[in-house]
Amino acid sequence: MDCSFCKKDIQDVDFKETIVLKRFISGLGKIRGRKRTNLCAFHQRQVSKAIKQARHLGLLSATFK
Repeated sequence: MDCSFCKKDIQDVDFKETIVLKRFISGLGKIRGRKRTNLCAFHQRQVSKAIKQARHLGLLSATFK
């Protein structure tokens, strides 16, 4: 797998970048798995934490209707 964050040499995923985080959320609002996102384990954990933090602060919707 080729992690897109590793290719761009990005170390930290920011919860305020909601446009980037929306790529990793399915149509039902679930966080996509590693097989679908093609991220390494390190960046997958960071993305999921950033999504959860953005949802908690109201930057991302918790449910999509």
